[in-house]
Amino acid sequence: MTKYTSVRGLSRGLQVLQALNSMDSGRATSQQISELTGLHRTTARRLLETLMEEGFVRRSASDDSFRLTLKVRALSEGFTDDERIATIAPPIMGRLLQRVAWPSDLTTPDGDAMIIRETTHRFSTLSFHRSMVGRRLPILLTAAGRVYFAMCADGEREDILDLLRSGAGGEEQKALASNDALIRSLVRRVRTDGFGSNHGDWSAQSKIGAVAVAIKSEQRVLASLNVVFLSRAVTLAEAKRRFVPELQTAAREMIEGLEAQASTGGKGKSRGGRERKS
Repeated sequence: MTKYTSVRGLSRGLQVLQALNSMDSGRATSQQISELTGLHRTTARRLLETLMEEGFVRRSASDDSFRLTLKVRALSEGFTDDERIATIAPPIMGRLLQRVAWPSDLTTPDGDAMIIRETTHRFSTLSFHRSMVGRRLPILLTAAGRVYFAMCADGEREDILDLLRSGAGGEEQKALASNDALIRSLVRRVRTDGFGSNHGDWSAQSKIGAVAVAIKSEQRVLASLNVVFLSRAVTLAEAKRRFVPELQTAAREMIEGLEAQASTGGKGKSRGGRERKS
């Protein structure tokens, strides 16, 4: 038996971390955390904001949901936050939206799919979807997946192919992944073009078109960034001319943001303007 009394705030903070970790989607609103933990809604929000300031939780500006960062894994495994790009993406994506009007998604690989980490669908007047964060996109059928697949390291690409050939990504992708000539052609085309595209290729979203670029840092592909549009409203040639240069600009800004973050040791200001602790 310890002679010290427990720290109630710490216990509640750990409750919140455990609740977030238990969510199937990997994210939750403060109301959902309140319901899951039994904490008052205001208390849950305050704890989430504290965890966010300390870097263990981040908030999506698109739907006000919270999710764990990889800093949580660093508590036990010493991992760095490879997905830290999602923390600097929102303002850059907001400026991109002002320039192109159509919505964008920031995606990172998640096994047999690309998962949407951030999006501007909620803010675009041209958006045909709203709740997009957490959605999974097929790698070989979407612009976001294709550009990541083509630009990533050879070993990682082979691992993705092995997974898709096993049927993990569905029968349509299994057939594509098993066609060596098609895969070579896809990789060659994307690398030559410098961007990925789909224009009605995904049968589940046949009315949708997109172009996407890879976000690379130190020769490693971290994520992909797309612009999504209605295929009947924008031709692929027009999307290449109008959107690809803007995507490339946004990607450069994200890399510059990552480099600036690294040079300051991860210090910065929170959304409230207060100094964040490193």
